[in-house]
Amino acid sequence: MNIIVCAKQVVDVAEIKVDSSTKKPILAGVPQKISDMDKNALEEAIKIKEKHGGKITVITVGSPDAKERMKELLAMGADEGVLIPTPEHADYHVIAHLLAGAIKKKGTYDMILCGEASIDMFSGQMGPRIAGLLNIPQITYAQTLTVEKNKVTSERNLGEKTVTVESPFPVLITMTKESNQPRLPSLMAILASSSKPIHDWSVDSVLTEVLIPKIKTIDIKGIPMQRKNIIYQDDLDQSIGKLIDELTKVGVLR
Repeated sequence: MNIIVCAKQVVDVAEIKVDSSTKKPILAGVPQKISDMDKNALEEAIKIKEKHGGKITVITVGSPDAKERMKELLAMGADEGVLIPTPEHADYHVIAHLLAGAIKKKGTYDMILCGEASIDMFSGQMGPRIAGLLNIPQITYAQTLTVEKNKVTSERNLGEKTVTVESPFPVLITMTKESNQPRLPSLMAILASSSKPIHDWSVDSVLTEVLIPKIKTIDIKGIPMQRKNIIYQDDLDQSIGKLIDELTKVGVLR
């Protein structure tokens, strides 16, 4: 199996603070990491490779320091990485074309795995966009994968029901956070990953046209979270009743 995993370097959203005066997120000094669900995608790729053999290539569009994050993915079990620099003001439209162009340049593949969404923007657009550009089938929000010789079968959790779908190869699949538990690389794997290549591909090498972003980000603001600090000190039954009334009034309960 030749598997491509699309991964994104993001800020650690758990470390972001909001400026109380401007309501803008403070991003300076916030650590970077690979988006959580992209690691789920890589873990699934590794499990498939362990069972069926093959090669895993990780493709990232990001800044030069994304190489440090990609090394962690190589230590987990990917065989090589490809890094494409992010153009100025790039949006989903531009990034999807860059990833699709890199996949075409890479050549033959059986499967493309992505996280269901990135933890910073959580749009869930990238996988479907890439599948559309490559004109291949897609399975989104996969919780399980069963890979056979000529097809892949997946279960998708739709809340009240589970849907089982199958597709021939090549296919793009987006993995949910519940699909698996990404492994922690061993010391030996970390040391071995230093010999695995990370290729630098220019934008011009994967695109034959100049792409204009379709979306412009006007502003980003944090949502203020304030507690009401209501304390119920009455009889337990009365307190529970008042709490239910208050939660119903603000729309938490119906």
